[in-house]
Amino acid sequence: MKMYNAAINIQAPPEKIWGILTDGAQWPEWDPSAIRIEGRIALGETVTAYSKLSPNRAFPVKVTEFVPGRRMVWASGMPLGLFKGERTFTLAARGDGSVDFTLREEFTGLLLPLLGASLPDMTAAFQGFVAGLKARAEG
Repeated sequence: MKMYNAAINIQAPPEKIWGILTDGAQWPEWDPSAIRIEGRIALGETVTAYSKLSPNRAFPVKVTEFVPGRRMVWASGMPLGLFKGERTFTLAARGDGSVDFTLREEFTGLLLPLLGASLPDMTAAFQGFVAGLKARAEG
């Protein structure tokens, strides 16, 4: 397994943060790694992400879990589980009105030893994502 993770506390209600996360057309305005997001971010939909980490490559994902204001999962991969990527967005509301937001991506599968080396290091991109989301939600 290979994993990337970033977390941050955001001083905004979960509904506001959720609205930002599900408006893919606006991501390039606040996510420093996003070139564009195509498709509707909703359960069962396919979304295609274009990132500055691999600008000449499209990353199609399926929205496999969608709990408004709480959790969303994007998944992609190869048949038979040979290689799978799963990106999870989690919002945990706190009693003080803020939200603990976590972004996590996990790669698994039999071909991970071969394909894992070709994956870009997403640490800085994930840190930029959570910082950008915080700035957008609190701004």
